[in-house]
Amino acid sequence: MGLTIGVDIGGTKIAAGVVDEEGSILETSKVSTPPTPEGVVDAIADAVRTVSAGHDIEAVGIGAAGYVDDKRATVIFAPNINWRHEALKDKVEQRVGLPVVVENDANAAAWGEYRFGAGQGHDDVVCITLGTGLGGGIIIGGKLHRGRFGVAAEFGHVRVVPDGLLCGCGSQGCWEQYASGRALVRYAKQRANATPENAAVLLGLGDGTPEGIQGKHISDAARQGDPVAIDSFRELARWAGAGLADLASLFDPSAFIVGGGVSDEGDLVLEPIRKSFRRWLVGNQWRPHAQVLAAQLGGKAGLVGAADLARQG
Repeated sequence: MGLTIGVDIGGTKIAAGVVDEEGSILETSKVSTPPTPEGVVDAIADAVRTVSAGHDIEAVGIGAAGYVDDKRATVIFAPNINWRHEALKDKVEQRVGLPVVVENDANAAAWGEYRFGAGQGHDDVVCITLGTGLGGGIIIGGKLHRGRFGVAAEFGHVRVVPDGLLCGCGSQGCWEQYASGRALVRYAKQRANATPENAAVLLGLGDGTPEGIQGKHISDAARQGDPVAIDSFRELARWAGAGLADLASLFDPSAFIVGGGVSDEGDLVLEPIRKSFRRWLVGNQWRPHAQVLAAQLGGKAGLVGAADLARQG
């Protein structure tokens, strides 16, 4: 199969791109994400039609944030778009006249990294995405592991603290409440409030108050040596690395790939994650250690992975 289209559905933008067999994006189109579920379907179709002009397209892959059924056709539950048993495959196929595959967005990103990014050379890979929340994907023996019902690798909602912080999913103590972009901002605000004298740079980048701290401020302040910003990254990394150690006990991959916006900070966050992973890995003195690698494709991973999954059929 030749050219396929990948679609990445974001909270504000829907991106579509023509992708070749080498994972290269030949052309892209972006449209704003509409406020209604049916509007999103129409926007996906419009983006696909726009980007496919002048290309011989074989299939379309869509990465959607939510639970996708085992047939890769229906979005069972997507909290941010309010889809409930949305027959996305059929609706988009009717509009664009091409075969469509629907996949969870984190699974699509994991597949993109495995095929064309940091996962090349590995057959057993676990990916986590540290963004606003925490997502993931599992590759076992060169195949995407989706589970019996299609909703495997929802790592962000593994409970790591019994009766811990309330999560948006309705549960308590979920991993993403302790290892995510939201968690990072919470750590920084708490620490800046407790010891403002150690957060002078961080507070100066915002409005001067802990409440005004944003993620970009924490990154900039950490690079300038702000103690509170650095300590906030270390706290996130402690939780992230400990979680990876638990996943190693479950899946024993040769590599973990860490993606998402938080991972863009490079060794500022990756080195502490590696340290925490080694600290909490059971039998760490005697067993082989999986590599902890930075994702390579950035924001393109989901689009490229969705397109390649459509190519796989």
